[in-house]
Amino acid sequence: MSALWRTAALVVALLTAPTALAGRPCTSEPPTVAEVQQGLALAVRTEAALQASGASVVLLARAGQDLSAYRLRWSHMGWAYRQTDASGQTSWRVVHKLNHCGSDQAQVYGQGLAEFFLDRPWRYEAAYLVPTPELQARLLPLLQDDARVLRWHEPRYNMLAYPWATRYQQSNQWAIETLAGAADEGASDRPRAQAWLQLRGFTPTVLHLGPLTRLGARATRANIAFDDHPNDKRFADRIETTTVDAVVDWLQIAHLGGPVQTVR
Repeated sequence: MSALWRTAALVVALLTAPTALAGRPCTSEPPTVAEVQQGLALAVRTEAALQASGASVVLLARAGQDLSAYRLRWSHMGWAYRQTDASGQTSWRVVHKLNHCGSDQAQVYGQGLAEFFLDRPWRYEAAYLVPTPELQARLLPLLQDDARVLRWHEPRYNMLAYPWATRYQQSNQWAIETLAGAADEGASDRPRAQAWLQLRGFTPTVLHLGPLTRLGARATRANIAFDDHPNDKRFADRIETTTVDAVVDWLQIAHLGGPVQTVR
């Protein structure tokens, strides 16, 4: 029996308690039995795929929100790594950044695959990309170090944070800046990590959001801000931000990772 199934009963017990899940609006409504079953089933399928991949670290993505209006397939990503216990059993752990209860704050979490997929995703589907062996070797010890993995973390959260500023940070931005820090020892802080990404051609996604949309979002959502975006781009309704789709495209163009694999 896999480590994933051995912990499933505990996960279900925790999730059926009246608590909020990190990264989602606070609610006292627990997940349904069907949601738990679908989330666990996706976790099991993903574990099997990752075990067969031969990788030690992968970029792992989920479809937490419906972003099809922006032609985006995935909403959230983290770094998943293989770990082996004293008995030789292997399992996968995901390190990712989550915004709590729609607030303007976020934290970096280490979770199992079951927890990663039990956050009421929009679509029960996953994707992963295997980085180059060299990049995996650099990422693995970093992800296992709770102190080092926070070096590029900014707690002030903005869902649409500007990729080339440091006032805020969103989840996908933390993941790619951490990648930069792992790949280059000189990228020891956020500005240097962003410079490394620019030098290597990372191109963020451009969302076309008009003034009324921006005003409504800013007035009603604590986790959305636009004051870190350059005025010339903001007033031209061009909001640049870091998306999973942009990251996986760039990793392949930059020859830093292989093709995207989908788990359904």
